[in-house]
Amino acid sequence: MRARGIFLEIRARLPAPLRKLLHIESRVLTLRLPEGSDADPEAARAIVSKAMRDIEDLPVIPREVEDVLTISSGERHRWLKDGRLQSAGTRTVKLRGRARKITFHVFDPRHIEDVLDRDLVTLWREDDAATRAENRRRAAAKAALKRAQKKSSEAASNTDESRNDAARLRGWEEFDMDGLLR
Repeated sequence: MRARGIFLEIRARLPAPLRKLLHIESRVLTLRLPEGSDADPEAARAIVSKAMRDIEDLPVIPREVEDVLTISSGERHRWLKDGRLQSAGTRTVKLRGRARKITFHVFDPRHIEDVLDRDLVTLWREDDAATRAENRRRAAAKAALKRAQKKSSEAASNTDESRNDAARLRGWEEFDMDGLLR
């Protein structure tokens, strides 16, 4: 499940000339050096071997979390904000060809494994559905109350009392005689 994230992490640790030579095919990392290459294969092997030793502790990137837990990015953002998904920190990277750096949360692999084992995603989705239903019910009740208040205020403004208030103002008698206040 984590093959893509591991591939990206190992590729980032390699020197720039060797990065394009590392490939992943069906969960197998392959470093392909062309014939007559002046790259040092032993140095590349040492870097990859060292990275593979610490692979269990490698933080999980957001794309991997979405793949492992089969969640959408919206769910990931919402659950991270709520504190259901616990961040293990942030990572800032500068993408090639871009002037700005991007920062994103990374996650502890043990926490993600725990969420997956306890099937918390299903529970969180049910909670979110109940919250959405409650919010819709509240919004509908609020809109109905507002419509009722608007109708009652319109009915009160159309009564004869409001016409009588206008007739008591100075200077309005002439308009009232001409029938302009009807």
